[in-house]
Amino acid sequence: MSKLDDVYAKLQVKTGAKMALVVLDGLGDIATTEQGELTPLEAAKTPNLDALVRRGCAQGRMIPVAPGITPGSGPGHLGLFGYDPIEWEVGRGVIETLGLGIELKNGDVAARANFCTLDAKGLVTDRRAGRIATEVCERLCGILSSKIKKIGSTQVLIYPGKEHRFVVVFRGAGLEGPLTDTDPNREGLPIATAKPVDPKSAGQKKVAKLIADFYAAALPLLKKETLANGFLMRGVAHQPDIPTFQQRYGLKAAALAVYPMYKGLSQLVGMTKIEGPETIAQQFERYVAEYDNYDYFFIHYKYTDKAGEDGNFAAKVKAIEDFDAALPILLARKPDVLAITGDHSTPCALKGHSWHPQPVLLHSASSGSDKLHRFTETGANIGSLGIFEAKYLIRLMQANAKMFDKYGA
Repeated sequence: MSKLDDVYAKLQVKTGAKMALVVLDGLGDIATTEQGELTPLEAAKTPNLDALVRRGCAQGRMIPVAPGITPGSGPGHLGLFGYDPIEWEVGRGVIETLGLGIELKNGDVAARANFCTLDAKGLVTDRRAGRIATEVCERLCGILSSKIKKIGSTQVLIYPGKEHRFVVVFRGAGLEGPLTDTDPNREGLPIATAKPVDPKSAGQKKVAKLIADFYAAALPLLKKETLANGFLMRGVAHQPDIPTFQQRYGLKAAALAVYPMYKGLSQLVGMTKIEGPETIAQQFERYVAEYDNYDYFFIHYKYTDKAGEDGNFAAKVKAIEDFDAALPILLARKPDVLAITGDHSTPCALKGHSWHPQPVLLHSASSGSDKLHRFTETGANIGSLGIFEAKYLIRLMQANAKMFDKYGA
């Protein structure tokens, strides 16, 4: 625990306030001439968000990790949960595996994988294999897991996720992460080689050899597939020892997320994973039903990020409008403190995550009003919250819930 965390802990008091963090994944964007000088937030019709803003909100922008650093979803969310993403580095494979409900044992190394499309030269032409249906992913994982059960003395476990995503767990003696990704991060390049982050680590070297052998065994099994004839591995790591959300903040927390990775992120910090809801309206309905059972709710919405990664401006606008249409369900039982934001920006023009600070809205009886009429990047630029690091959002939420005593005389 840092000295500042220790100060917060000493000031912390229990108030019984209810808090909700609503994350529109990849919400932030940039305005371009091609988009009519508008971001998707600015172009979307959001009457319910607009009404919330007019009732009184503070707005600002958040730096997800540090200026200029483009975050993955893991660091982006850990920052929102108040864990410094630099201090608490967690592999994506661990997060995705936990999110699928798979228990990791001591010494396990997990990797998040994407089926991809390779051309005749072995170059990646589509990093997501056309976002194949989940049923196709399940069939292909079944083929791989039936043929590859062990590499030497190391057990290989393969589990399908949603669409093109799956996880691979290596279980055996002497294994250690992290390793570099085999994802080249753009099309037109071959699958990269997984390498130890610490060249002196025997455990990492062993995992690097396992991954190379796994590719050698698995790629021939996919050779006849049209779209998913290859795969990329990311976030190869073992599970870290991390303090829970309740230990840090004294809050009983629940997570309402659809995709495994975000379930895994919440589980990693000890949140209760609430299963069942598939749409944002269903997530809000479950929030209302569970309102009395938890102090803090994390509610995740994926489709803004998917549209941004596809470079689909219209789809990102629609995703925001669909979210807005469901928002009255949550607002019918509004928490004492409500934050609406993204885990990072995913500009349509860039078709990927970026370093641009994401907009954030904070509403409570103590938040005051910035006298703005809408929640947009432009408005957030002049909001009273200013620009701050995402790891402080939970502290601002606690302050708005009056969870801190005065510091000093």
